[in-house]
Amino acid sequence: MSQEPIKFAYWVPNVSGGLVVSKIEQRTSWDIDYNRELARIAEKAGFEYALSQIRFTAGYGAEYQHESVAISHALLASTEKLRVIAAILPGPWHPAVLAKQISTISHLTGGRIAVNIVSGWFRSEFTAIGEPLLEHDERYRRSEEFIEVLKGIWTQDDFSYRGDFYRFHNYSLKPKPLQQPRPEIFQGGSSRAARDMASRAADWYFTNGNSLEGIKAEVDDLRAKAAANNHKVKVGVNAFIIARDTEEEARAVLAEILAKADPEAVRAFGHEVRQAGAASPEGEGNWAKSTFEDLVQYNDGFKTNLIGTPQQIAERIVALKAVGVDLILSGFLHFQEEVAYFGEKVLPLVRELETKRTAEKSAA
Repeated sequence: MSQEPIKFAYWVPNVSGGLVVSKIEQRTSWDIDYNRELARIAEKAGFEYALSQIRFTAGYGAEYQHESVAISHALLASTEKLRVIAAILPGPWHPAVLAKQISTISHLTGGRIAVNIVSGWFRSEFTAIGEPLLEHDERYRRSEEFIEVLKGIWTQDDFSYRGDFYRFHNYSLKPKPLQQPRPEIFQGGSSRAARDMASRAADWYFTNGNSLEGIKAEVDDLRAKAAANNHKVKVGVNAFIIARDTEEEARAVLAEILAKADPEAVRAFGHEVRQAGAASPEGEGNWAKSTFEDLVQYNDGFKTNLIGTPQQIAERIVALKAVGVDLILSGFLHFQEEVAYFGEKVLPLVRELETKRTAEKSAA
Protein backbone atom coordinates (compact mmCIF):
# COMPACT_ATOMS: atom_id res chain seq x y z
CA MET A 1 0.00 0.00 0.00
CA SER A 2 1.32 3.44 -0.91
CA GLN A 3 2.44 5.69 1.93
CA GLU A 4 1.06 8.67 0.00
CA PRO A 5 -2.47 9.82 0.93
CA ILE A 6 -5.00 8.60 -1.62
CA LYS A 7 -5.99 11.38 -4.01
CA PHE A 8 -9.40 12.47 -5.25
CA ALA A 9 -10.57 13.75 -8.61
CA TYR A 10 -14.04 14.56 -9.87
CA TRP A 11 -15.56 14.36 -13.32
CA VAL A 12 -16.18 17.88 -14.61
CA PRO A 13 -19.82 18.03 -15.76
CA ASN A 14 -18.94 20.00 -18.89
CA VAL A 15 -21.35 17.72 -20.76
CA SER A 16 -25.11 18.01 -20.21
CA GLY A 17 -27.15 15.20 -18.68
CA GLY A 18 -24.97 14.50 -15.66
CA LEU A 19 -23.23 11.18 -15.16
CA VAL A 20 -26.20 8.81 -15.09
CA VAL A 21 -28.46 7.87 -18.00
CA SER A 22 -31.57 8.40 -15.92
CA LYS A 23 -34.51 10.78 -15.70
CA ILE A 24 -33.92 11.28 -11.97
CA GLU A 25 -33.39 14.91 -10.98
CA GLN A 26 -29.72 15.89 -11.15
CA ARG A 27 -28.95 19.27 -9.62
CA THR A 28 -25.94 19.54 -11.87
CA SER A 29 -25.32 21.78 -14.87
CA TRP A 30 -22.89 21.81 -17.77
CA ASP A 31 -22.72 25.62 -17.86
CA ILE A 32 -19.57 27.54 -17.02
CA ASP A 33 -20.87 29.42 -13.97
CA TYR A 34 -21.92 26.16 -12.31
CA ASN A 35 -18.57 24.57 -13.17
CA ARG A 36 -16.50 27.48 -11.91
CA GLU A 37 -18.29 27.35 -8.56
CA LEU A 38 -17.97 23.56 -8.44
CA ALA A 39 -14.22 23.80 -9.01
CA ARG A 40 -13.90 26.20 -6.08
CA ILE A 41 -16.03 23.92 -3.88
CA ALA A 42 -13.95 20.87 -4.84
CA GLU A 43 -10.68 22.67 -4.17
CA LYS A 44 -11.90 23.69 -0.72
CA ALA A 45 -13.20 20.16 -0.07
CA GLY A 46 -9.76 18.63 -0.65
CA PHE A 47 -9.95 17.35 -4.23
CA GLU A 48 -6.58 17.46 -5.99
CA TYR A 49 -7.81 16.97 -9.57
CA ALA A 50 -10.74 17.58 -11.91
CA LEU A 51 -11.16 15.66 -15.19
CA SER A 52 -12.89 17.44 -18.06
CA GLN A 53 -14.76 15.25 -20.55
CA ILE A 54 -14.38 15.18 -24.31
CA ARG A 55 -17.34 14.62 -26.63
CA PHE A 56 -17.65 15.73 -30.24
CA THR A 57 -21.25 14.88 -30.99
CA ALA A 58 -24.56 15.12 -29.13
CA GLY A 59 -26.24 11.95 -27.91
CA TYR A 60 -27.39 9.78 -24.97
CA GLY A 61 -28.62 12.84 -23.10
CA ALA A 62 -25.27 14.60 -23.64
CA GLU A 63 -26.71 17.20 -25.99
CA TYR A 64 -24.54 20.15 -24.96
CA GLN A 65 -20.80 20.04 -24.45
CA HIS A 66 -17.97 22.42 -23.66
CA GLU A 67 -14.64 21.47 -25.25
CA SER A 68 -12.21 19.97 -22.74
CA VAL A 69 -9.06 22.10 -23.16
CA ALA A 70 -10.92 25.41 -23.17
CA ILE A 71 -13.05 24.63 -20.11
CA SER A 72 -10.03 23.21 -18.28
CA HIS A 73 -8.31 26.57 -18.68
CA ALA A 74 -11.42 28.37 -17.43
CA LEU A 75 -11.57 26.22 -14.29
CA LEU A 76 -7.86 26.69 -13.62
CA ALA A 77 -8.33 30.45 -13.88
CA SER A 78 -11.06 30.20 -11.21
CA THR A 79 -8.97 28.23 -8.68
CA GLU A 80 -5.58 28.36 -7.00
CA LYS A 81 -4.49 24.77 -6.27
CA LEU A 82 -6.76 22.42 -8.21
CA ARG A 83 -5.12 20.56 -11.09
CA VAL A 84 -7.29 19.99 -14.14
CA ILE A 85 -6.90 17.08 -16.55
CA ALA A 86 -8.08 17.74 -20.11
CA ALA A 87 -9.35 14.66 -21.96
CA ILE A 88 -7.86 14.37 -25.46
CA LEU A 89 -8.67 12.16 -28.48
CA PRO A 90 -5.76 11.34 -30.80
CA GLY A 91 -7.07 11.70 -34.32
CA PRO A 92 -9.08 14.89 -33.85
CA TRP A 93 -6.03 16.35 -32.05
CA HIS A 94 -2.54 16.55 -33.53
CA PRO A 95 0.13 16.18 -30.82
CA ALA A 96 1.97 19.36 -31.85
CA VAL A 97 -1.20 21.42 -31.46
CA LEU A 98 -1.97 19.88 -28.08
CA ALA A 99 1.61 20.25 -26.86
CA LYS A 100 1.47 23.97 -27.62
CA GLN A 101 -1.99 24.44 -26.06
CA ILE A 102 -0.94 22.70 -22.83
CA SER A 103 2.38 24.54 -22.64
CA THR A 104 0.59 27.88 -22.90
CA ILE A 105 -1.99 26.93 -20.27
CA SER A 106 0.83 25.70 -18.02
CA HIS A 107 2.38 29.18 -18.08
CA LEU A 108 -0.97 30.89 -17.57
CA THR A 109 -1.94 28.79 -14.55
CA GLY A 110 1.24 27.95 -12.66
CA GLY A 111 1.70 24.48 -14.11
CA ARG A 112 -1.61 22.94 -13.00
CA ILE A 113 -2.71 21.39 -16.32
CA ALA A 114 -2.51 17.69 -17.23
CA VAL A 115 -3.87 15.52 -20.06
CA ASN A 116 -5.87 12.29 -20.28
CA ILE A 117 -5.25 10.47 -23.56
CA VAL A 118 -8.48 8.73 -24.58
CA SER A 119 -7.97 6.19 -27.35
CA GLY A 120 -11.64 6.38 -28.40
CA TRP A 121 -14.62 4.04 -28.45
CA PHE A 122 -17.59 5.94 -29.91
CA ARG A 123 -17.69 4.88 -33.58
CA SER A 124 -20.61 7.17 -34.50
CA GLU A 125 -18.73 10.14 -33.09
CA PHE A 126 -15.69 9.46 -35.26
CA THR A 127 -17.70 8.89 -38.44
CA ALA A 128 -19.80 12.02 -37.79
CA ILE A 129 -16.70 14.21 -38.03
CA GLY A 130 -15.10 12.26 -40.89
CA GLU A 131 -12.42 10.72 -38.69
CA PRO A 132 -11.66 7.00 -39.24
CA LEU A 133 -11.94 4.79 -36.16
CA LEU A 134 -8.96 2.44 -36.11
CA GLU A 135 -9.15 -1.17 -34.90
CA HIS A 136 -9.02 -1.54 -31.11
CA ASP A 137 -5.32 -2.29 -30.60
CA GLU A 138 -4.32 0.12 -33.37
CA ARG A 139 -6.03 2.92 -31.44
CA TYR A 140 -3.77 2.16 -28.47
CA ARG A 141 -0.69 2.00 -30.71
CA ARG A 142 -1.54 5.46 -32.00
CA SER A 143 -2.14 6.73 -28.46
CA GLU A 144 1.24 5.41 -27.35
CA GLU A 145 2.94 7.23 -30.22
CA PHE A 146 0.94 10.34 -29.30
CA ILE A 147 2.30 10.14 -25.73
CA GLU A 148 5.86 9.50 -26.92
CA VAL A 149 5.61 12.59 -29.12
CA LEU A 150 4.20 14.76 -26.30
CA LYS A 151 7.07 13.71 -24.02
CA GLY A 152 9.61 14.48 -26.72
CA ILE A 153 8.18 17.90 -27.62
CA TRP A 154 7.91 18.92 -23.96
CA THR A 155 11.42 17.85 -22.95
CA GLN A 156 13.64 18.18 -26.03
CA ASP A 157 14.74 20.76 -28.55
CA ASP A 158 15.11 19.79 -32.22
CA PHE A 159 12.80 16.85 -31.62
CA SER A 160 12.61 14.23 -34.38
CA TYR A 161 10.36 11.19 -34.50
CA ARG A 162 9.47 8.65 -37.15
CA GLY A 163 6.46 6.53 -36.24
CA ASP A 164 3.60 4.86 -38.05
CA PHE A 165 1.20 7.68 -37.15
CA TYR A 166 3.34 10.78 -36.48
CA ARG A 167 6.50 12.29 -38.01
CA PHE A 168 8.56 15.18 -36.63
CA HIS A 169 11.71 16.80 -38.00
CA ASN A 170 13.88 18.99 -35.74
CA TYR A 171 10.87 20.53 -34.02
CA SER A 172 11.36 22.83 -31.02
CA LEU A 173 8.56 24.13 -28.81
CA LYS A 174 9.21 27.23 -26.71
CA PRO A 175 8.27 27.97 -24.05
CA LYS A 176 8.07 24.46 -22.72
CA PRO A 177 5.61 23.72 -19.87
CA LEU A 178 6.51 24.81 -16.35
CA GLN A 179 6.14 21.31 -14.87
CA GLN A 180 9.30 19.28 -14.45
CA PRO A 181 10.01 17.18 -16.32
CA ARG A 182 6.64 17.79 -18.07
CA PRO A 183 2.85 17.76 -17.46
CA GLU A 184 1.33 14.56 -16.08
CA ILE A 185 -0.09 12.14 -18.63
CA PHE A 186 -3.16 10.07 -17.74
CA GLN A 187 -4.60 7.27 -19.87
CA GLY A 188 -7.77 5.19 -19.65
CA GLY A 189 -8.92 1.68 -20.54
CA SER A 190 -9.47 -1.81 -19.15
CA SER A 191 -8.25 -4.02 -21.99
CA ARG A 192 -4.98 -5.90 -22.35
CA ALA A 193 -3.74 -3.29 -24.86
CA ALA A 194 -4.66 -0.43 -22.48
CA ARG A 195 -2.74 -1.92 -19.55
CA ASP A 196 0.23 -2.84 -21.72
CA MET A 197 0.39 0.72 -23.03
CA ALA A 198 0.13 2.19 -19.54
CA SER A 199 2.89 -0.13 -18.32
CA ARG A 200 5.23 1.54 -20.80
CA ALA A 201 4.02 5.06 -21.37
CA ALA A 202 1.57 6.73 -18.95
CA ASP A 203 2.07 8.34 -15.55
CA TRP A 204 -1.48 7.41 -14.51
CA TYR A 205 -3.88 4.67 -15.57
CA PHE A 206 -7.65 5.16 -15.24
CA THR A 207 -9.87 2.10 -15.17
CA ASN A 208 -13.63 1.71 -15.05
CA GLY A 209 -15.40 0.86 -11.81
CA ASN A 210 -15.11 -2.72 -10.60
CA SER A 211 -15.22 -4.94 -7.54
CA LEU A 212 -12.30 -4.87 -5.12
CA GLU A 213 -11.15 -8.24 -6.46
CA GLY A 214 -11.44 -7.11 -10.06
CA ILE A 215 -9.49 -3.93 -9.40
CA LYS A 216 -6.76 -5.84 -7.53
CA ALA A 217 -6.32 -8.20 -10.47
CA GLU A 218 -5.95 -5.26 -12.88
CA VAL A 219 -3.54 -3.40 -10.59
CA ASP A 220 -1.37 -6.48 -9.98
CA ASP A 221 -1.20 -7.20 -13.71
CA LEU A 222 -0.37 -3.58 -14.55
CA ARG A 223 2.29 -3.18 -11.87
CA ALA A 224 4.03 -6.44 -12.80
CA LYS A 225 4.27 -5.41 -16.43
CA ALA A 226 5.39 -1.87 -15.53
CA ALA A 227 8.15 -3.26 -13.27
CA ALA A 228 9.36 -5.45 -16.14
CA ASN A 229 9.56 -2.28 -18.25
CA ASN A 230 11.38 -0.37 -15.47
CA HIS A 231 8.41 1.96 -15.39
CA LYS A 232 6.10 3.20 -12.63
CA VAL A 233 2.43 4.02 -13.13
CA LYS A 234 -0.22 5.16 -10.66
CA VAL A 235 -3.81 3.94 -10.77
CA GLY A 236 -7.12 5.81 -10.66
CA VAL A 237 -10.49 4.04 -10.37
CA ASN A 238 -13.88 5.37 -11.40
CA ALA A 239 -16.59 5.47 -8.71
CA PHE A 240 -20.05 6.99 -8.59
CA ILE A 241 -20.34 8.12 -4.98
CA ILE A 242 -23.65 8.22 -3.11
CA ALA A 243 -22.87 9.33 0.45
CA ARG A 244 -25.80 9.84 2.79
CA ASP A 245 -26.30 9.93 6.56
CA THR A 246 -27.73 6.39 6.51
CA GLU A 247 -27.14 3.40 4.27
CA GLU A 248 -30.89 3.16 3.64
CA GLU A 249 -30.93 6.69 2.20
CA ALA A 250 -27.97 5.97 -0.06
CA ARG A 251 -29.42 2.69 -1.35
CA ALA A 252 -32.76 4.39 -1.98
CA VAL A 253 -31.03 6.97 -4.19
CA LEU A 254 -29.37 4.20 -6.21
CA ALA A 255 -32.70 2.39 -6.53
CA GLU A 256 -34.37 5.57 -7.79
CA ILE A 257 -31.60 6.19 -10.34
CA LEU A 258 -32.07 2.68 -11.72
CA ALA A 259 -35.87 2.83 -11.60
CA LYS A 260 -35.84 6.05 -13.62
CA ALA A 261 -33.17 4.92 -16.09
CA ASP A 262 -33.85 5.88 -19.71
CA PRO A 263 -34.03 2.41 -21.35
CA GLU A 264 -33.71 3.65 -24.92
CA ALA A 265 -30.67 5.81 -24.15
CA VAL A 266 -29.03 3.09 -22.03
CA ARG A 267 -29.52 0.49 -24.77
CA ALA A 268 -28.12 2.86 -27.42
CA PHE A 269 -25.12 3.66 -25.22
CA GLY A 270 -24.68 -0.04 -24.43
CA HIS A 271 -24.70 -0.94 -28.14
CA GLU A 272 -21.83 1.48 -28.82
CA VAL A 273 -19.71 0.66 -25.78
CA ARG A 274 -20.12 -3.12 -25.94
CA GLN A 275 -18.78 -2.96 -29.48
CA ALA A 276 -15.78 -1.10 -28.09
CA GLY A 277 -15.19 -3.47 -25.16
CA ALA A 278 -15.67 -6.63 -27.18
CA ALA A 279 -13.43 -5.24 -29.95
CA SER A 280 -10.31 -5.95 -27.92
CA PRO A 281 -8.74 -9.26 -29.01
CA GLU A 282 -9.41 -10.84 -25.60
CA GLY A 283 -12.94 -9.35 -25.41
CA GLU A 284 -12.22 -7.83 -22.00
CA GLY A 285 -12.16 -4.09 -22.72
CA ASN A 286 -14.25 -1.40 -21.03
CA TRP A 287 -17.94 -2.34 -20.71
CA ALA A 288 -17.48 -5.79 -22.30
CA LYS A 289 -19.34 -7.44 -19.39
CA SER A 290 -21.42 -4.51 -18.11
CA THR A 291 -25.08 -5.16 -17.27
CA PHE A 292 -27.96 -2.77 -18.03
CA GLU A 293 -27.73 -1.47 -14.44
CA ASP A 294 -23.96 -0.92 -14.77
CA LEU A 295 -24.43 1.07 -17.98
CA VAL A 296 -26.81 3.53 -16.33
CA GLN A 297 -23.59 5.09 -15.01
CA TYR A 298 -21.26 5.83 -17.92
CA ASN A 299 -18.07 4.29 -16.48
CA ASP A 300 -19.37 1.38 -14.37
CA GLY A 301 -19.16 3.60 -11.31
CA PHE A 302 -21.77 1.69 -9.29
CA LYS A 303 -19.55 -1.42 -9.34
CA THR A 304 -16.97 0.23 -7.07
CA ASN A 305 -19.65 0.35 -4.35
CA LEU A 306 -18.87 3.72 -2.76
CA ILE A 307 -22.51 3.90 -1.73
CA GLY A 308 -23.54 4.20 1.92
CA THR A 309 -22.62 6.20 5.01
CA PRO A 310 -19.46 8.32 5.24
CA GLN A 311 -17.85 5.65 7.44
CA GLN A 312 -18.70 2.81 5.04
CA ILE A 313 -17.39 4.75 2.06
CA ALA A 314 -14.20 5.79 3.87
CA GLU A 315 -13.48 2.17 4.81
CA ARG A 316 -14.02 1.01 1.21
CA ILE A 317 -11.74 3.77 -0.11
CA VAL A 318 -8.94 2.68 2.24
CA ALA A 319 -9.53 -0.93 1.12
CA LEU A 320 -9.08 0.23 -2.48
CA LYS A 321 -5.85 1.94 -1.49
CA ALA A 322 -4.68 -1.33 0.09
CA VAL A 323 -4.92 -3.11 -3.28
CA GLY A 324 -2.93 -0.40 -5.05
CA VAL A 325 -5.36 2.38 -5.99
CA ASP A 326 -3.81 5.86 -5.84
CA LEU A 327 -6.80 8.01 -6.84
CA ILE A 328 -10.60 7.88 -6.80
CA LEU A 329 -12.21 9.45 -9.87
CA SER A 330 -15.57 10.52 -8.50
CA GLY A 331 -18.98 11.15 -9.98
CA PHE A 332 -22.01 12.51 -8.09
CA LEU A 333 -25.72 13.03 -8.66
CA HIS A 334 -25.87 16.64 -7.38
CA PHE A 335 -22.27 17.74 -7.83
CA GLN A 336 -21.90 20.97 -5.87
CA GLU A 337 -23.71 19.90 -2.72
CA GLU A 338 -22.38 16.32 -2.75
CA VAL A 339 -18.76 17.32 -3.35
CA ALA A 340 -19.06 19.66 -0.35
CA TYR A 341 -20.64 16.86 1.75
CA PHE A 342 -17.88 14.46 0.72
CA GLY A 343 -15.21 16.97 1.75
CA GLU A 344 -16.87 17.59 5.10
CA LYS A 345 -18.04 14.08 6.06
CA VAL A 346 -16.04 11.45 4.14
CA LEU A 347 -12.57 12.75 3.38
CA PRO A 348 -11.62 13.43 7.04
CA LEU A 349 -12.54 9.82 7.88
CA VAL A 350 -10.34 8.58 5.03
CA ARG A 351 -7.39 10.54 6.40
CA GLU A 352 -8.02 9.21 9.92
CA LEU A 353 -8.11 5.63 8.66
CA GLU A 354 -4.95 6.14 6.60
CA THR A 355 -3.11 7.49 9.66
CA LYS A 356 -4.37 4.57 11.76
CA ARG A 357 -3.27 1.98 9.18
CA THR A 358 0.17 3.59 8.88
CA ALA A 359 0.59 3.57 12.66
CA GLU A 360 -0.50 -0.10 12.88
CA LYS A 361 1.94 -1.05 10.14
CA SER A 362 4.80 0.78 11.87
CA ALA A 363 4.01 -0.93 15.20
CA ALA A 364 3.84 -4.42 13.67
